[in-house]
Amino acid sequence: MKRSEYRRPLRVETPNLKLSTRNASHELRAALHEHLAWWGLRQFTSDPAYFAWQQQQLSPEDLKQLAARAEQKRKGDRHDEMAFYDAAAHPKIFPVLYSQRYDYYEVIASQIAAHCDEATAILDFGCGLGILTSFCARLFPDKQFVGVDRSSASIAVAQEQADRLGLRNLRFDCVDGDAEPLSGCYDLVVATHALLQAEQDPGLPSRSWQTFERGHDSVRQSAFEQRTGLGRRLDTLMEVLSSDGHMILCEKTRQLGRRVPFQRALAARGLQLLEPPTSVRYHSVEELVDDGPLYWLQRGSQERVAWDESPEPDEGRPFSPEALATPTDPESPLYENHWPSAQAAWEQVVDREVLVDTTRQEPDGRQMHVERGKFPGYHYLYCANTFDQRQLVIVEETRAVMLDVYYQDILRGLG
Repeated sequence: MKRSEYRRPLRVETPNLKLSTRNASHELRAALHEHLAWWGLRQFTSDPAYFAWQQQQLSPEDLKQLAARAEQKRKGDRHDEMAFYDAAAHPKIFPVLYSQRYDYYEVIASQIAAHCDEATAILDFGCGLGILTSFCARLFPDKQFVGVDRSSASIAVAQEQADRLGLRNLRFDCVDGDAEPLSGCYDLVVATHALLQAEQDPGLPSRSWQTFERGHDSVRQSAFEQRTGLGRRLDTLMEVLSSDGHMILCEKTRQLGRRVPFQRALAARGLQLLEPPTSVRYHSVEELVDDGPLYWLQRGSQERVAWDESPEPDEGRPFSPEALATPTDPESPLYENHWPSAQAAWEQVVDREVLVDTTRQEPDGRQMHVERGKFPGYHYLYCANTFDQRQLVIVEETRAVMLDVYYQDILRGLG
């Protein structure tokens, strides 16, 4: 297909776009695939196939430098972060790097497109290269889109691509939302992976290792918003959001310790849920990513959906006497649960006797509890901390020594 054929909006008639119908969903998916292919992105069904293509496209030196910048971004400050995204915007680099996010685009694009139809002026905050921004602008040629990002190289690529597509309803601005105000007024603001980029920050601890509940400590909440940059970025967006405007937000807040302060920051600024947050799950290279959740919010509306601060349902095994059946693998425990539901299972153990336990503060501030015990016919090891990690292991009495070894290993790790 000739590149000139793309110099027009995608052939999706907005009035007929109904994401709840199977045909429209298929049409939207096909349009997204066309758009991503135009950007040079490829979808892979296996990791070896992706890495083989990666090595064809990039030299060993390219990969070495990109890996070094990624490590600096992970450990460094905002300047290292911008240096990574500036390098990632290189025309040789970005198709390879962003192909890793192909499934992410599939998941997020339909969510954003479903709500753009209700808006007239849309801001994409932290738009990066503008891959999704330009997709929505092609999909809705009668609406005005603005993408902002603090990476000058990313914005240069985004604007160049928008010009090549002939999109007159889209512009890109290089703005550092941490230090500069935004211009304009928008009835829809979109931010995905742009507000809470401190991935190593565990968030707010629970009251103790025995509960998932967080206290309402304004000092701790303020400190979280300040050290992660969440507070100032949200305030920046609230300045340009119309009085009854909407937001679509998706950040790395799967962990409850991050989700709770994130939600409290939203509620404190008058944003209310219009529907329950939705899970965001997609494949990236070599991993299945549980991201999000994705929030659909409105400013100044009455509360429609209550904020939920409880752990999500997990994949831990329910506990019952039947759960202690002899395992098929003699090396495996009778029962093992590494999910938050391990706490409920531990609480259900009847007549347990604690043989030895330790509770201490770890260097990162979390409170850690490790407990070795027994109940009739069985021995158990239970671990819990104030950042929602739980683990329960149960074995027969004849294998109790393995838990003693495990208990000592954990204590050495804490030391």
